[in-house]
Amino acid sequence: MGVALTIGAELAGERLDRYLAGAIPGLSRSQAQRLIDDGHVEVAGRQAKANLALKEGDQINVELPAPVPTSAQPEDIPVPVLYEDADLLVVNKPAGMVVHPAAGHSSGTLVNALLHHVDDLSGIGGELRPGIVHRLDKGTSGVMVVAKHDRAHEALARQFADREVEKEYVALVWGVVQAGRRIDLPIGRDPNDRQKMSARSRRARSAVTRITRAHHLKGVTLCQVAIATGRTHQIRVHLNAIGHPIVGDATYGGARARVPQDLRPVLRLERPFLHAARLAFTHPTDGRAMSFEAPLPEDLQLVLDQLREAQPEPEV
Repeated sequence: MGVALTIGAELAGERLDRYLAGAIPGLSRSQAQRLIDDGHVEVAGRQAKANLALKEGDQINVELPAPVPTSAQPEDIPVPVLYEDADLLVVNKPAGMVVHPAAGHSSGTLVNALLHHVDDLSGIGGELRPGIVHRLDKGTSGVMVVAKHDRAHEALARQFADREVEKEYVALVWGVVQAGRRIDLPIGRDPNDRQKMSARSRRARSAVTRITRAHHLKGVTLCQVAIATGRTHQIRVHLNAIGHPIVGDATYGGARARVPQDLRPVLRLERPFLHAARLAFTHPTDGRAMSFEAPLPEDLQLVLDQLREAQPEPEV
């Protein structure tokens, strides 16, 4: 399968391998490097090296080879399946689970679990594996859609790229945030820490986050959050950027060692209070409108219940 890409001005200077890993859903940077090394990638009609700095207007052609058995091993790990057919699965990813095998996480991932569960894969991006169309952070729980073959993967990836997918999250944040707040800040790699993202990066991509509902408790706000884009760590970065980091998020300013007595239940959190509650998209084969929801998981619900018990509802 061939993929044709064109470089816009905002991506000028980006390394070829890093760009491909972000532009082709489910493709890791190491896989991108392997495709380049094996001669499956051309820039301006010529084979290129992984560290090539791209220029505005560059035409990139990628030839994805036929699927081969994946190196990831099937593992009998329970993952709640909300829906399944011949083209896709919708799962409720548990918190603490990495989506795709990578350095430091070669097992115990969502892909390992799905390889055990799914018996009708026809190959994604060169490997016989589930097609990861989008991702959730390790500490984020909730709804994900997974493709079973390249055609479904390509159709779903287009919907995500064209911002046709509805993605709603539930987040508990520090301070008072009002419903209707719109955060429009480009996001890129943090120049001081490559493991983090930042709204102050020089090489950033557009990102928009909206607060659609807000329920105020003393000191915190329970938010319903909608995103059209899906940048890495987007919600966590955006909420921190406006001074309201997600409660429990140690990476982006949301973890606190000391809190008032009526907020002490948040100290039970072992991850950011962030959950992908709803996902809506069009079926890649028959065009049906599909919508899936996952209730707040037990660990987050327990903290929320205890917060409500520890403090009276504020006056409206």
